[in-house]
Amino acid sequence: MRLDHVRRLSGPNVYLSRPVAIARLDLQGLTGHETTDHPGFAGRLLEALPGLATHHCSAGRPGGLLDAMERGTYFGHVTEHVTLELSGLIGREVFFGRTVRAGGPGDYDVILECPRDEPAGSTVVEQLITLAVRTVGGALAGRVPDPSADLARVAAEHESGRLGVSTSALARAARRRGVPVRRVGDLNLLRLGYGRYRRTVWAAMTDATSAIGMEVAGDKRLAHRVLADAGLPVPAGRVAASPAEALEALRDIGGPVVVKPLAGHQGEGVHIELTSPPEVVAAFASAAGDDGEVLVESYIPGRDYRVLVVGGRVAAAAELTAACVTGDGAATVAELVERVNADPARGEGHDRPLTRLALGPTERALLARQGHGPGSVPAAGERVWLRRNANLSTGGTSRDVTGHVHAAVADLCVRAAATVGMDVCGIDLRLPDIGSPPPADRGAAGILEVNAAPGLRMHLAPHEGAGRDVAGDIIDLMYPPGTPSRVPVVSVTGTNGKTTAVRMIAHMLELDGRRTGMTSTEGVYVGRRLVHLSDASGPRSAEMVLGDRSVEAAVLETARGGIVRRGLGYERADVAVVTNITRDHLGMDDTEDIDDLAGIKALVAEEIRRGGHLVLNAGDPPTAALAARPAVLRRDPVLRYFSLAPDEPVLVEHLQGGGLGYYLDHGWLTEARGDRKTRILPADDIAGSFGGHAAHVVADALAAVAAARALHVPVDVLARALRTFDPHTRNPGRGCVYQVGDNPVVVDYAHNPAAVTAMGAFVERRWGTGGVAAVTLPGDRSDELVSETARALAGTFGRVVVYEDEDLRGRRSGEMTRLIVQGLREGRPDVRHHPAGDLKGAVTSALDMAEPGEPVLLLYEKLQPVTELLDTLGARPAG
Repeated sequence: MRLDHVRRLSGPNVYLSRPVAIARLDLQGLTGHETTDHPGFAGRLLEALPGLATHHCSAGRPGGLLDAMERGTYFGHVTEHVTLELSGLIGREVFFGRTVRAGGPGDYDVILECPRDEPAGSTVVEQLITLAVRTVGGALAGRVPDPSADLARVAAEHESGRLGVSTSALARAARRRGVPVRRVGDLNLLRLGYGRYRRTVWAAMTDATSAIGMEVAGDKRLAHRVLADAGLPVPAGRVAASPAEALEALRDIGGPVVVKPLAGHQGEGVHIELTSPPEVVAAFASAAGDDGEVLVESYIPGRDYRVLVVGGRVAAAAELTAACVTGDGAATVAELVERVNADPARGEGHDRPLTRLALGPTERALLARQGHGPGSVPAAGERVWLRRNANLSTGGTSRDVTGHVHAAVADLCVRAAATVGMDVCGIDLRLPDIGSPPPADRGAAGILEVNAAPGLRMHLAPHEGAGRDVAGDIIDLMYPPGTPSRVPVVSVTGTNGKTTAVRMIAHMLELDGRRTGMTSTEGVYVGRRLVHLSDASGPRSAEMVLGDRSVEAAVLETARGGIVRRGLGYERADVAVVTNITRDHLGMDDTEDIDDLAGIKALVAEEIRRGGHLVLNAGDPPTAALAARPAVLRRDPVLRYFSLAPDEPVLVEHLQGGGLGYYLDHGWLTEARGDRKTRILPADDIAGSFGGHAAHVVADALAAVAAARALHVPVDVLARALRTFDPHTRNPGRGCVYQVGDNPVVVDYAHNPAAVTAMGAFVERRWGTGGVAAVTLPGDRSDELVSETARALAGTFGRVVVYEDEDLRGRRSGEMTRLIVQGLREGRPDVRHHPAGDLKGAVTSALDMAEPGEPVLLLYEKLQPVTELLDTLGARPAG
C-alpha cells in the first residue's frame, strides 16, 4: 500500500460534525485482495495490537472487526482500524472511521476523526496512518510487527501539540454551554463566540483580565507590598541583591526563611524552611537568576492551600502536598519514584492531571538532608520528601477542600484578588486549617502569592476528593447565563444565485440597522466595506467574519469547494439557504452526479441550530428533497419554501399544512402562511430585475426575503432593500448592463448549463433577440459539462465569440476553445463562432458582430479585467 496524501477538514463536514482527516491510499498490489487471501494475517495483527479485538466495526459490538477479517475484508478498511487503535494507544481519543472507494480501482479514502482542537498543521494523523500502513505490511510479510518505538515518537509530538489540561477543560465547558470554540494555531489560546460576542481566553486568563493586575501578580515584591498595604496578612520579607543581603535578611527576620525568585513561577527556584547561612547562600545562587535579586520571607508553618477566585467569589480550594514517596521497606527511592510515575494520570509538564516525579539536583539535595539518596530504602510507612514547595508542576498532589473553606478565609482570598485587580486568580496561602478562621497572630498565617492565569488541574481532577467544574465557572464569568455567544448566521449555498442572494440578504440586514459581515466570491465585507479581496466563499473567510467583534450578523456564501476541501467555517447557522442544485463541478473531487452534489450541499441544511430556519427552492427537486433528509429532520427546522410559481406542488402542499412560503402572486413578491398573505413589493420594482425580465434575479430575491424574514426584518425594510439593490454597486458582475456605443453589454458570471440558460432567457425577454455572446468557461470543468454548457448557450445565441481565460486551470492552450466550439455546433449546427485571443479581442469582435441596439452577453472568469476594459471603451451603467 502507499499513502498518497492526507488532507484535513477542520470544520463540520459531510462525514462528521467534528474535524476529520482524509487519507488517500493506493492499495497497489493489494487491490482486490481480502484478508482471507492471506492466512495468518489477522492473528499476527491481533498479536501486535490486541486492542483490535474490541473494535466494533459495522457489527456494532466488540469483535466486529475480527468477524469481518475472518469473513474477508479489504485492506483499506483494516488500515482504518489500525490507525484508530494506534490513536487510542497514544491517548488521542477518536472513534469515527470510514473507508470509501475513490479514484482508480485501488484507491481508497480513509476518513478518520481528529480531536477538535488538534492544530491544523499537526502531522500526527499522517504519522499514525503511515505507521498503520507499515504495521499492516509487516503482518502481511509474516511478522508480528512492533510499532512501539515509532508510536512513542508520535505520542511525544501529540503530547506537545495538545491543549493543556486547563485550556482543554475551558474548551469543553464552553462547548457544553453552546459557545463556539476555535483554537488559535498551536497555542493554548481559544477564541470563543461569534462576532460582537467573541471573547478570548488563554489558559485561565481572560480578555478581561487586568494587565496591571497581571504585572502586580507577576512581581512578588510589588504584590507583597500591595497586599500588605491593604492590611492582608503576608510573611515578613525583604529583597536581597547579594548573598550578604540575604544573610542579613535571615538575621533580621529570623529563621526559618523562604528564598524565592522575584518573578518565578510553578515553584521553580523556591527554597523553603532554611535556617543556616550556607543554605541561604546556596538558595540565593539558585534563585537569583539573571536579575540578581531574590525575595527572602519568613517561613509560615502550617498547610499549603490554593484557593481559586473567579469573578469575586471562591470557586474551589485545594490542599497541596509536595512531591514525596512513601517507603515499603523493600523498594529504593528511585524504584518508588518509578512506581508513582507509572500512574497514567502523571505526565510531563501540564498535559496531565499530575506531573511526573523527578530525581534532579534539587530533589537529590533534599533527599540528602533527610539521610537518603536514590538508592536508599526507606522504612515501611516512612514519607520521603522530594520537594518542599507544594506545586503540582514539581510533582505535588492536591486534595479538594472546597466544602471546608471558612467564610473568613474565603473573604480573605476574595479581598486579595480584588486588591491585585484580577478577575481570575489563584491565591496561595499557608494556614493551620482552612476550615477555621485565619489566626490573628503575626506569622501564623499568610498569603504567599497571587497567581495570574492559575492552573486548574488541581481543582479539575484532585488526587483526593471530587473534581470541581472551575472551567465552567470561568466560562460563566465570561458568558453569564442568558448572555448570547453568537450573532445570527445565514449560510447560503447552491449551484447558481449564491452571490446575489448573499448580497441581497446583507443589504437587507444593513438597512435594518445591523452591522453585517458578508463573504462572497468577490471578497469579505464588514459594514459594507471590503476588508479582504479574494474568492471568499470558503471556511477561512467565514472565520474572518465571525472573528470580527464589530459584526452583529453574518451572511456567508458557502461554496462546494470549501465544503469538500476544508469543511464549514462555522457551527450551527440560524438560517440555511439552498438556491438550487444543478449540473456543475461534476467530475471534480469524486463528485460524479447530482446526488453526489446534493450530498455536499446538504451539509449546509444539516448544520443549522435546532429549530433554525431552512430556505429551499420548491421548484428544484434535488433542493426540495433536502427537507426529508434524516440529519435535517433531527434539527426540527422551520421550513421556508420559495418558488416563482404559486402552483408549485411542493409549495402548495407546504402552505396547506400551515407552512411558510414565498412566491410571485400576480406579479408581487408575497409571503404566505397557510391562507394568510403579505405582499412585499412588485417584482418589476426589484433593482436589477429589469422590470421582472430577469426571472433568476426575482427567484434570488424570494430566497433572500425568506432568509431575512427568518431574522425578523420588517416587510417595509425588505421592499426598500430590493428597490435600492442597484446591480452595479450592490451586485457587480452579476447581470450588470452597460451601454457601449449603440449596444447594451450584459456582464455575468454564468458558467454552467442552468446559468447560461437563465441568462439567455433574460436577454431574449428584455431585448427580444439573443444578440451576440462573448464567452469563456472554467477549464476545471469536465469535457462533458463544458459541452453541455456550450449547447445551452447555443439555444439562445447564434453568434458567439470564444476566448480563453488567462488561467487555463490545467488545460492546454486552445483546448477549451475547441470544446466550446464543438458544443456550440452540437447545439446549433449553423452557429457562427469566432475565436478570440483574449478578453479584449472577444469584446471587440462581439461588438463588431452585433447590429446597432443588439445586446452582447459577456461571460467572464475574473471581474476586474472586465471592468477595466469597459472603462477604456467608455461604457456607462444602463438599465
